[in-house]
Amino acid sequence: MRQIGEFVAVLACGLFAGAAVYVSLVEHPARMACGVEIAAAEFPPSYHRGTIMQVTLAAVCLLSSVAACLAGATFWWIIAGVLQVSVIPFTLIVILPTNKQLLSPTLDRRSVLAERYSHSGARCTP
Repeated sequence: MRQIGEFVAVLACGLFAGAAVYVSLVEHPARMACGVEIAAAEFPPSYHRGTIMQVTLAAVCLLSSVAACLAGATFWWIIAGVLQVSVIPFTLIVILPTNKQLLSPTLDRRSVLAERYSHSGARCTP
């Protein structure tokens, strides 16, 4: 049971990291290359799907880390799970204000404001 918990925790963490790297290095630059108006139009559905995936992966990582620890793994597994899930409050405090502006139905997608928020590096993390 311990090894299963550890495996699932590492798998969830790896998938989370891979998705974050993909969004940062591939999706966001490609989105911006299409122009601000298209980038602002594409962002909401991408953000909503990415949020569901990233929150789920962070939660699975935490839960499986706790399960591994309860099954005999070291306490460091819980520490790692808590660090992984800490991206959620970080996102809510630091990134969400910008994302809310990009998700606003009143945002003029051709405006300088849309361009500024789009270039600020909004991501699909939770």
